[in-house]
Amino acid sequence: MKRNHIIMGVILILISAILLSPKYFNKGDKKVKYKILESSEIPEKIKEILPKYLTEERALSCRLNDEIYVLVTRGEKQTGGYTVEVENIVKEKVTKDEFELTVYAKFRDPDVNDIVSQGFTYPFAIVKTNLNQMPGSIKLEVEYEE
Repeated sequence: MKRNHIIMGVILILISAILLSPKYFNKGDKKVKYKILESSEIPEKIKEILPKYLTEERALSCRLNDEIYVLVTRGEKQTGGYTVEVENIVKEKVTKDEFELTVYAKFRDPDVNDIVSQGFTYPFAIVKTNLNQMPGSIKLEVEYEE
């Protein structure tokens, strides 16, 4: 009977180790430093391509003069008051030479009692990163805040 308890204990420890090991051994993940750009700081070339993506909810990257930018768009909204805020960007290694980004963004919607502009809006945020190469892919993780 005592032997069965020991075996069950060992099995539970092994299962726990297997489940928790990716969290501790995945050292390829790291935060990406970035700067949120004001409208006046957005390069003209990005302003030219931005309208192509404003109607979609997504994150994308672009290279301009050896600098990597990340754009987060919310899509078309029927009024003002919607916002996008980049909270965090995490770089995750896929292979030795390739990585992907996960962009964590916070989307805020206007309160039903807020006075907002009437007309279509296209909320977005653009950040300049410290990356020196383009990611293989980008995932957008959104938290909606009221």
